Amino acid sequence: MNALIFGAGKIARGFVAHLLHLSGIPFTLVESNRGLVELLNRRGRYHVEVMGNAAQSVEIAGYRALLLDDHEAIADAWAQAPLVFTCVGGKNLEALAVHLSALIGKRLAITTEITNLITCENWKQPAALLRDRVKALIAAEIAPVFLKSFGFSEAVVMRSAIEPTAEQLARDPLWVNVQDFWELPVDRSRIVGEPAPVKGLDYIDGFSGYLERKFYTYNAANGTTSFLGHLRGHRYLYDAANDPWIVTALEGVYQETGAALVARHKISAAQQREFAASSLRKLQDRNIIDYVERNARDPRRKLGPEDRLVGSARMALENGVEPKWLARSIAAAIHYEEPADPSAVELSRMLEEKGIDYVLAEVCKVKPDEPLGRLVKNAEADLRQEGILK
Repeated sequence: MNALIFGAGKIARGFVAHLLHLSGIPFTLVESNRGLVELLNRRGRYHVEVMGNAAQSVEIAGYRALLLDDHEAIADAWAQAPLVFTCVGGKNLEALAVHLSALIGKRLAITTEITNLITCENWKQPAALLRDRVKALIAAEIAPVFLKSFGFSEAVVMRSAIEPTAEQLARDPLWVNVQDFWELPVDRSRIVGEPAPVKGLDYIDGFSGYLERKFYTYNAANGTTSFLGHLRGHRYLYDAANDPWIVTALEGVYQETGAALVARHKISAAQQREFAASSLRKLQDRNIIDYVERNARDPRRKLGPEDRLVGSARMALENGVEPKWLARSIAAAIHYEEPADPSAVELSRMLEEKGIDYVLAEVCKVKPDEPLGRLVKNAEADLRQEGILK
């Protein structure tokens, strides 16, 4: 069996490819960045460093890399690959669907054997989004075969992949640092046929809500830690997550998102508390050398109406929970400043020139006078009173 991975970034190389390598499954990486494709093929190997567990670190070789525009070569590779992963970033799924719609016709001309695509994206319902977009784009005459032969499932990525240091990059420009975490939960119900045996893949029945739970537990906590951590002057994410002032905020955020998720998905409160505890352990793990700046990057996107903070707060309100702590995280994100981050620069300009009401309305899609808008402005005032905001 072979596998195909769309994307060749840190999660693709440092998690999905790592699990395939450990399973003895050959794989092909498909990437839009020509320079990265050339580098992967020229070097023919790269290092995966498992932080805090160096004995598990590996050199990965034996792969090949293809450029996303090379449809003929990809279709040939896909004909031999019953298992496909996407690791392209949620915002790139629409663009990927255009390529997939062309590739699917080419693959079906070679074989109608079953293949399953598993999305590994921090995004809401990525598998459904990709499947529906592809279905709308493919030729009508191949639609019946497409529906029988192609499964679209989704996974929840729980392993972090961290940027290498300058010293590591000098040793290997493809070096990846990863968390010592090995499970990749996958929605079993959307797999066509028998699931492929891959080490670490955990095919789960009753998967509904799992990805949303991860996003609004892990990602909301990550946003809280990074944006409050910036205001407190922390460089490393683990230092921010161990700051008692931020831990109090995290506990509040976990309570708010947890209560909403319990109500929304009818899971047990104890189960959700343990899920939140695993999130906190990950954030506080000093073996994971990650940076506040990296996690706070692109604040405009992360303040979007369905993203980790505003989306969590809206979910809380919809389920009868007042998101006071989430509102504090949103206020901190609105005030995030980083001269090297174009998104942060634009956000700061908007805030300075037009005020928080404008940012709430235009970026967060929150009316300043609605309950969440008022909570965020109250949180901003509290942060000023505490001396955290100038």
